[in-house]
Amino acid sequence: MRGGEAAAGPDSVEATGVRRGFFSLLALVSVGFHLWLIFAGLIPNLVSRPLHLMLALPWVFLAAEPRGVFQRWSGRLLCLAGLIACSYIIADLDRLDEQYGSLRGPWQFVLAGVLLVVVLEMARRAIKLALPLVAVIALAYGLFGQHLPGEFGHPGIPANSFLGTLVIAEGGLWGSLTGVSVNVVAVFVILGAFVGAGEGGAGFMALATRLAGRFRAGAAKVSVLSSAFFGSISGSASANVASTGAITLPAMKRLGYPPSFAAAVEAVASSGGQIMPPLMGAGAFIMVELLRLPYTAIMAAAILPALLFFWAAWCGVDRFARAYGLKGLARDQLPGRDTLLRTVPFFLVPFGLLLVVLFATGYTPQFAAGLAIFAAAALLITDRSGSVSPSAFLRRFETACVNAAGQIATIAAIILCAGIVIGVLNLTGLGVKVTSVIVGLSGGNLWGALLLTALACLILGMEVPTTAAYVICVSVAGPALQELGLPALQAHLFVFWYALLSTITPPVCGTVFIAAGMAKTPWLPVAGNAMRLGLGLYLVPLAFVANPALIAPDTDLLLALAALLKIGLGLWLISRALIGAGDALWLRLCAFPLGVAVVFAFGITG
Repeated sequence: MRGGEAAAGPDSVEATGVRRGFFSLLALVSVGFHLWLIFAGLIPNLVSRPLHLMLALPWVFLAAEPRGVFQRWSGRLLCLAGLIACSYIIADLDRLDEQYGSLRGPWQFVLAGVLLVVVLEMARRAIKLALPLVAVIALAYGLFGQHLPGEFGHPGIPANSFLGTLVIAEGGLWGSLTGVSVNVVAVFVILGAFVGAGEGGAGFMALATRLAGRFRAGAAKVSVLSSAFFGSISGSASANVASTGAITLPAMKRLGYPPSFAAAVEAVASSGGQIMPPLMGAGAFIMVELLRLPYTAIMAAAILPALLFFWAAWCGVDRFARAYGLKGLARDQLPGRDTLLRTVPFFLVPFGLLLVVLFATGYTPQFAAGLAIFAAAALLITDRSGSVSPSAFLRRFETACVNAAGQIATIAAIILCAGIVIGVLNLTGLGVKVTSVIVGLSGGNLWGALLLTALACLILGMEVPTTAAYVICVSVAGPALQELGLPALQAHLFVFWYALLSTITPPVCGTVFIAAGMAKTPWLPVAGNAMRLGLGLYLVPLAFVANPALIAPDTDLLLALAALLKIGLGLWLISRALIGAGDALWLRLCAFPLGVAVVFAFGITG
């Protein structure tokens, strides 16, 4: 026992029980509130969105229980202050509507300051310093940018209008991004939590193992497929690594795979979850809001590029398997048909219901997800053995609610903080000025602007979560790309993909660090392997700019499939060049330019 540490007595056990009960109840309220919104009809935005923040605050400020006394008490005070401020906005909604985003009186200035500080600190605790630092710089620019010389200054905005638009109107904290978080993202997060709380994860793994296990480097290819399946629901690279990696990494190491290769496979495959429909790490729903397109149109555009990403990873794994002499799994290591039939329905039923309602009816994505959640919740009553257990159902249900509420809070912290940045960009016109700079630096050349945008996405994505990096980058670079002739949907998908670059690209490469830690191997060799396995992340966005038919299967399926095959062949050739596996140097030197030519020459435009 460490010095000063007391043994756990009855009081501490009771406190732990009360704490767990509180957060279980809070989780149930959070899940219930977001599901209720699906069927409740029109709720004022300045009611539903502050309530969303109120339900998120305790998970960020209270659930973690930081060790330092200052951290604990400041968290409690900020949580209380945030609850009071949100309650004021809800209670005084009618009068605030009449103010048209202009603060009146000292109390409302205090309210604005409290809400901004709470959201900034909430983001810092949830996702570290980078995003709130960007938001602080944006706020400083909005308040004092009129003193900047040259074109980057702005005429000046009265403080009461500037702050009021951000906190008591729908131009900042309560803007359309927060609406996406409240009404759509939260519902899909709940769906992922309920599928994962039961046997859904086992179903993903069983199906992936059955499909891919017998091939060369079967365990690694299982990781690629299972991450594609699980990532399509979770939409989180880190959650993907933690869940599928906990199974695939020990299996690969047990079979003699080099740890740096095993970790790289898991890091790359897990990153793909954020570009794989239907969830796409919340990106799909934000695109719906920003582009005003149907959700099904976003899914249709995103699916073939996502398949190419996983195809490139599969090709890379196969090349490494040749180099390392890695065999497939033995027949007795593959799940039997009985295991498949018992586990696959746990994810296939809710997932299938979601897709049927999305594509075969006119209902909204959140309504489809709501029905899928009810199906997934009903399946929690049983397991693969078919036994029915009410007590197990309650445990699984509690786990699903707690996981969902915690993830909803993290996403809320990201999106609310990003909302500050977007609000400032809109109020000051800074986005237009950055757009003109990008166009100027590129010399009016689209490919030059694409490379500048990719670099900006990589730099911003190093510390800012993918969704926030996408929102900020597309707000400033998207108009520049469109001005140079790139259609809006292509521009958004391009920026979203490149916001993911930092997941496997040094120096940050978050999934690489997580996977390397789990595999107990140095991260730098993992990063080198990951960049070769993840070449699709670097090339596919450029490929669908050169071959626009790839993201238009809903208008011309044959041309989209032709583009898929063409780009897929090019990625295979490039993978062969980058991962030699004993090939002669001349063959690799020929394969690389040939692969590039296949991907980019003679673009299929539709």
